Amino acid sequence: MPTVDMPEIRVKTAFNGEVMITYIDPKITVDELRYQMRVFCRFSSNQDFTMKWVDEEGDPCILSTQMELDEAIRLYELNKDSELTIHVFPNVPPAPGMPCQGEDRSIYRRGARRWRKLYRVNGHIFQAKRFNKGAYCAYCKDRIWGLGRQGFRCVQCKLLIHKKCHKLGKKTCTNDPIVSDDTNGDSQTNSSTPSSDTALPDLKDYPEQNSGNDQSADSVPIDDPQVKDDEVGVSRQYSIADFELIRVIGRGSYAKVLMVELKKTKCIYAMKVIKKALVTDDEDIDWVQTEKHVFETASNHPFLVGLHSCFQTASRLFFVIEFVRGGDLMFHMQRQRRLPEEHARFYSAEISLALNFLHTKGIIYRDLKLDNVLLDHEGHIKLTDYGMCKEGIRSGETTCTFCGTPNYIAPEILRGEDYGFSVDWWALGVLLYEMLAGRSPFDIAGASENPDQNTEDYLFQVILEKTIRIPRSLSVKAASVLKGFLNKNPIERLGCNRESGFYDIITHPFFKSIDWEMLEQKQVSPPYKPRLDSDRDLANFPPEFTDEPVHLTPDDLRVIEKIDQSEFEGFEYVNPLLMSQEDNV
Repeated sequence: MPTVDMPEIRVKTAFNGEVMITYIDPKITVDELRYQMRVFCRFSSNQDFTMKWVDEEGDPCILSTQMELDEAIRLYELNKDSELTIHVFPNVPPAPGMPCQGEDRSIYRRGARRWRKLYRVNGHIFQAKRFNKGAYCAYCKDRIWGLGRQGFRCVQCKLLIHKKCHKLGKKTCTNDPIVSDDTNGDSQTNSSTPSSDTALPDLKDYPEQNSGNDQSADSVPIDDPQVKDDEVGVSRQYSIADFELIRVIGRGSYAKVLMVELKKTKCIYAMKVIKKALVTDDEDIDWVQTEKHVFETASNHPFLVGLHSCFQTASRLFFVIEFVRGGDLMFHMQRQRRLPEEHARFYSAEISLALNFLHTKGIIYRDLKLDNVLLDHEGHIKLTDYGMCKEGIRSGETTCTFCGTPNYIAPEILRGEDYGFSVDWWALGVLLYEMLAGRSPFDIAGASENPDQNTEDYLFQVILEKTIRIPRSLSVKAASVLKGFLNKNPIERLGCNRESGFYDIITHPFFKSIDWEMLEQKQVSPPYKPRLDSDRDLANFPPEFTDEPVHLTPDDLRVIEKIDQSEFEGFEYVNPLLMSQEDNV
């Protein structure tokens, strides 16, 4: 049987072109699960049906006994899967080992078929929607906006809620024929067999709305009279034809980054180009949505790379962002090896202000590293790349996703614990150590020559267990701040006290010489100013990128046909502050 303290299991049930996302207790019985499937699929009480779960190799395995269900849950827990996928068929196989009628093995291939996805929570049947006008979440009361369809609407009672909040709300569906108010929407099922009349309403009664205008009369969004269309970046759109592509300046696993010129103004920007074919899964869509939203938020801060605009073609997404031409800290560290303490203090102070700003907006950065710290033409820093950010974190709240760059991952993530903003202060400690010592705090002498020590697993073991040794050449204050940030206990880590977190950083003796108000206003002169001949100077970018030919590969129509373009509705955006400036050019 599964472990007693195992959290609820996310179940993705596929039937007849629809997917219902629900959450079940790990101790659920097979009879209770069959009841849930019968309700979801709207089967009568005498309808025979078959449940099959998909194992880690993508093969369907029948679910008909308690032993088979327990094995599915055991492997789900063992493999740390994100969800348990179950396909339901309205019949039984003609013989053991035979497929069900209408069962096609192609449906088990990832991305092979596009399903209509629904989420059942507290009796609600939520469907992802896009809202062009002001719509507000019934749980957190914040506005629902951003890329694609991050708002959920119940197809029964029309309740609106953020995707990130849909499990947090306790309000039950007023039109749900199954769950009554006195159950308070608890997800536990009753093992007694319901009558044949007890079934979900046919979703054909709730047809797909035109996603371009989802403000039907029976919806309950609230228009904000203070918000005009041009304030949310809808009054102008850009396209690739508005830009001259100049040079490749970076490349990652998902994206290529180009230096471009906006033809109308002759201003230089960076353009991040992402192929849609690489981001068609739900998790990837969420990643792009988060990055766009954080880019918009970051546009108001001096030490974060901001957003100019977003647009798309049938095959690609385009982020037009600030071009920060001084290069990244990794590039400069490779030349200088280590930095003077005064330089490291300046950069880490500006980084602290950027991180604190994100934290006050409920955002964990989660990807602080030398590569993501850029220098502008004056020598001030700017953080970039928000793909790993986690939004919606209030003070004291946590998340649990295992992610980050291996050398910077905090111990609490490696231990599988829930975590909050503490992981960013750990990463700052690692980065500050690298700036001051010229090496990682987790470097092991001779590790590169020992295959057993040159692995991620060994690195994680070192992060968890090794005592970090501070170089004797560093000052007492520098050693103290490093020990504070690199405390393996997040409760005791510098910056992590719930009451005085950031205040503890700015009052630390290492930062005593910093005038924080002047620093935030960029009134403190940087210790180093990059040498740049012009606004197109690429001397601070690696030649392996800048020597690449600058072009976008031709579209493959076969690939485009498989992309669900509705996933990217609402992606277009123009920064309203930049619009007003450009109108005066």
